[in-house]
Amino acid sequence: MYRLITANRNYSSWSLRPWVLMTTLGIQFADEQVTFAGLDNYAEFRRFSPSGQVPVLVDGDRTVWDSLGIVLYLADRHPGVWPADETAKAWAQSVAAEMHGGFGALRNDCTMNVGVRVRRNPDSPALARDIARISEIFEEGLERFGGPFLAGAEFTAADAFFAPVVFRIRGYAIDVGQLGTAWVERMLALPAMREWERAALAEPYREEGHEAELSAAGSIIADYRAPL
Repeated sequence: MYRLITANRNYSSWSLRPWVLMTTLGIQFADEQVTFAGLDNYAEFRRFSPSGQVPVLVDGDRTVWDSLGIVLYLADRHPGVWPADETAKAWAQSVAAEMHGGFGALRNDCTMNVGVRVRRNPDSPALARDIARISEIFEEGLERFGGPFLAGAEFTAADAFFAPVVFRIRGYAIDVGQLGTAWVERMLALPAMREWERAALAEPYREEGHEAELSAAGSIIADYRAPL
């Protein structure tokens, strides 16, 4: 059985991607969680991760790291990771790669924290561009491939790569248009996403660096996390 090593549910957007993909597709794995000691965990995480980061997939004597590397590895071994239709597959792979390598303003200005709601600071031009592009991706995929998921009728890695954005959209009240909003609500209702959220809300843990990023993003108007 695979081992999937991930970090705190509230903060670890990169961990969410393979976790929600494997859980939703029914790919069995042992769930192993580590805890962030700060914003830089390189030395500690190098025990199990060549990059010093999570997530990491362990398959026997093989170690696969990085969320995109993990998804590519799984796609060679399990059906359903990408759409069966070649056009939808090409589109899904492109937007997953775009999310993996881009949207820096969204990551920096709207840090992921599942359990809070934030009145965000005024959008920078870079953040406004990121939001506009994400809205465009949602509209294009849902219209072109007929939904209800981004690349068609079934949940795929395209949806998994945008799963952390779901919590950001909700947490920071980001407008992604009617179609995008409907997809966000559909994602929030997925059993795997609800399971991740329950675990995030139950974490009696705060990490100073991540909390500082949250404070810099705007004003916290609600916090649903377990008290310390």
